Amino acid sequence: MAGRSEARRFVLQMLYLVDQNPDADKNRIQIELRKQFTETPLRDFAWMLFSGVCVNRDQLDEVLRKTAVNWRVERMPPTDRNVLRMGLYEMTKMGTPAAVAIDEAIEIAREYGTENSSSFVNGILDKLIPKDAATTPADDE
Repeated sequence: MAGRSEARRFVLQMLYLVDQNPDADKNRIQIELRKQFTETPLRDFAWMLFSGVCVNRDQLDEVLRKTAVNWRVERMPPTDRNVLRMGLYEMTKMGTPAAVAIDEAIEIAREYGTENSSSFVNGILDKLIPKDAATTPADDE
């Protein structure tokens, strides 16, 4: 049974696809999502994360641009920038506790990114924790 961590990994792959091929068919992505996740809550979570990041990409990138001193978002490795977008969107728009969103982002960056990706993602997202974030993380799995 897949969980939210697996859904995040799927979303990262789809965001990477769209990042590299802006003309990618989002309907096809939704079809693949339905094949991958049979449970409605996971499908809904993954689609909300994917579509939310896509729709709000410019806003997310602006926040990242202001936070990642000496780093242009366009020059970040595609995996890192998409993990950052996902983590930021989850923390600020989906109500995922900051500790959970950051921990998940670090793990995904460690798995899919470079040797330094997890540290980079941790450093940026840590600066972006919403002021009103709870200090005790909820179990997201």
